[in-house]
Amino acid sequence: MRRLDVAGIIDELCPGGASAHLTHGQVIEALVASRLTSPAPLVRVGDWARTWAVEEVFDIEPDLLNDDRLARALDAIAPELERIAGTVGARAIAEFGIDVSRLHWDMTSMSVHGAFPDNDQGERYPVIGYGHPKDRRVDLKQVQAGLAVSADGGIPVHVRVLGGGAAEASQVVGAMKDPQDMAGEQDFLMVADSKPVSYANVTALLAAGVDFIAPVPAAQVKDEVYAALDLAQASVVDWLPERDARKPAGEREVYRVLEDVHTLTGPRKRDPVHRLRRILIHSTAVAAGQRQAREKRLARAREEMDKLAGAAGGRHYKTREKIAARAGVIAAKRRVTACLRFSITTDEDGTPALAWHFDRDVLDAEAAVDGWYAMLTSIPADRADPARVLIHYKGQGTVERRYHDFKDPSRSHRSSCSTTGASPP
Repeated sequence: MRRLDVAGIIDELCPGGASAHLTHGQVIEALVASRLTSPAPLVRVGDWARTWAVEEVFDIEPDLLNDDRLARALDAIAPELERIAGTVGARAIAEFGIDVSRLHWDMTSMSVHGAFPDNDQGERYPVIGYGHPKDRRVDLKQVQAGLAVSADGGIPVHVRVLGGGAAEASQVVGAMKDPQDMAGEQDFLMVADSKPVSYANVTALLAAGVDFIAPVPAAQVKDEVYAALDLAQASVVDWLPERDARKPAGEREVYRVLEDVHTLTGPRKRDPVHRLRRILIHSTAVAAGQRQAREKRLARAREEMDKLAGAAGGRHYKTREKIAARAGVIAAKRRVTACLRFSITTDEDGTPALAWHFDRDVLDAEAAVDGWYAMLTSIPADRADPARVLIHYKGQGTVERRYHDFKDPSRSHRSSCSTTGASPP
């Protein structure tokens, strides 16, 4: 913290904090040390200070770290929090030589328990409210955070706190501008999830001259595109996941890549058309997972359809309508609507019977696209071939690990909040 000059930066941006021999910067430094050594809710910090060498290291008497003084310091820095975080991040880049040529960005959510009425929250700050939580607990309000970390070491260099209802896709431009300001004249590559892949976001990224890599949302690439690809023509990527390092060669995940062009059109006819490099990726592990998931769905649907066929004409399924309704429920629940075919006939007594099968052509078409997904990038081909684009993206796990580091200590304090988000790979 001395090399980062945390206290000096805070005292410059939030002057007038001298009280009881402590400045706001000194208080915040103590709180940072508390968080790092004893992650817990911000209570009884004075007791923590007496246990640790706070007086010797920071020259702060533990009794001075009372709840009132902590609250006044936090209130003072709240309006300047983004400037403080940005300045400290820029200082870290310069002081420690952090490589920010490639930054990984992602968002997470933290669910909270309690009422948190809107009229009790300051409009100047992120509002705790309902949104789209990662854990699907839509009954809980949340606050969100966006984090940018360096590719080398996964060092967090920028964080942004966002309201619970903030849409992820709309935060991309802000996530780009803040690290861009910290990087200064240095170019950097932004790696993110699929949220940047909208016409508005891509337009902003291209206008700012920021290179990016992001997965293409599944809905933007039709299965017919993948089905037409020739896997034999794809290049094998010289990259091995850490989890496969000790596996025999035949059991390791293999990636292959192809490249074509992806077109993004604007909502208006006069909007310029963006043509971007699209990297088409095939993963043997993804293919195996999709195949196993499909076989599991088919097996469950098969069992339930056979049971329905046996019950057709019985006391619960005396009519065609009831049989068809139940078959529709099975198809939707097991996600086999596209391939399930059935017919209901009646004998001379009017008793219904069910015959069914899976459409093999549909299943073959689904199997043909197993393992394929796509990414977009604005990096010129002479700076990164398709394999290098994929390898760059594979560093995205670093930001998820930082979220794990951030959230994990607070899991033991669920009475205060419940944290959710992407799990580390």
